[in-house]
Amino acid sequence: MAKKYLIIQTAFIGDVILATPLIESLKKSDSKNQIDILVKKENSSVLKNNRNINAVFTLDKSKKIQSIISLIKKFRENEYDTVINLHRFASSGIITSLCKAKEKRGFGKNPFSFFYNKKFDHNIENGIHEVDRNLSIIEDLITETVRRPHIDITEEIHNELLVYQSKTYYCLAPASVWKTKEAPFSIWKSLIEKLRSEDCHIFLLGGPDDFEKSQKIKNVFKNSDVTNLCGKLSLIQSAGLMKNAKRNYVNDSAPLHLASAVNAPVTVFYCSTSPKFGFGPLSDDSKIIEVDHLDCKPCGLHGHKTCPKGHFKCGNDLSLG
Repeated sequence: MAKKYLIIQTAFIGDVILATPLIESLKKSDSKNQIDILVKKENSSVLKNNRNINAVFTLDKSKKIQSIISLIKKFRENEYDTVINLHRFASSGIITSLCKAKEKRGFGKNPFSFFYNKKFDHNIENGIHEVDRNLSIIEDLITETVRRPHIDITEEIHNELLVYQSKTYYCLAPASVWKTKEAPFSIWKSLIEKLRSEDCHIFLLGGPDDFEKSQKIKNVFKNSDVTNLCGKLSLIQSAGLMKNAKRNYVNDSAPLHLASAVNAPVTVFYCSTSPKFGFGPLSDDSKIIEVDHLDCKPCGLHGHKTCPKGHFKCGNDLSLG
């Protein structure tokens, strides 16, 4: 029997992308299921045109209290059968607890999980992928499991990107919100020097805040075969460009999950973090580059603004092989 679901994931953009297999699994189990989702306002664009979603609701953090109150009112009116909260922090727990759904599910780490009907473990130490942790919440609700994230690349977006695809190209995403997640400048410089031995183009990807960082890399290479596209493409356009790249090179950051969502070939640099946390690549063609056997690595789930030890060996000792 078809049900009305609300999925809540108000964390980072990567977490939203990694929620899409859960959504698709629910939809495949019954095509008549109505699935709505709540995300942060700035992350909603990545779900545009998603064929499995009925409605996307957004949390405006600039007006957080008013936004939460408005959302709770709306959700109570919608009378969901099941709310599934993938977020592990208080704001989403409050919304889940007060939305008047018949059933509430989520991770026990949420401080309001005592209001849930069913609670589930979220252990980042056991190497289980985040997709599988999410799917564990709905194991009894689905008949078919989907593990790869999904982003819809429409024909319109495909056509918009043709201007960049006149010859073989690579995509590089050098930036991250967290400094110790970024492979150092020397790695990106060496990588571009290596790739430029081919007749190819190189695109630097990221958001508007990443433009200056990528421009410093581009400025080393005066020829026009390196283009800084930071802030010039939407998230979905970036994913579309990555999809047809010969290879993508990224940090442990959002572009990693964009690559997974379009099954693009990808190489991931892991500096201060580790794929063992469960946020590794899911593309068929994936490669991980990291420095093994450092006592101080990993030094945290999200990384830091600066290396706590001062030497940043997890980044500076990376090798392209």
